[in-house]
Amino acid sequence: MAIFAVRYTYDQRADVRDAVRPEHRDYLRGLADAGSLHGSGPFADGEPGALLVLDAPDRAALDALLAADPFAREGLIARTDVREWSLLIGPWAAAG
Repeated sequence: MAIFAVRYTYDQRADVRDAVRPEHRDYLRGLADAGSLHGSGPFADGEPGALLVLDAPDRAALDALLAADPFAREGLIARTDVREWSLLIGPWAAAG
């Protein structure tokens, strides 16, 4: 299992994002309940976007999880930056 830090940059369609947000959050809650999502939330300033920290067996599995996100389905994510992350210290490290 690998850990990935994912940065979403949203497009400018805040009205569509607002409409799809409940479904997006339900999807992320499901990932969290399944143990795949450690944390997620929007950035407080700058470009609209969010940070997600996810477990996945490999990059292909991660890409499948991201593609199933309702925000991705609706084309609301203008850019996705993915980095594999080596978690060493903290409560998430103890959980893994």
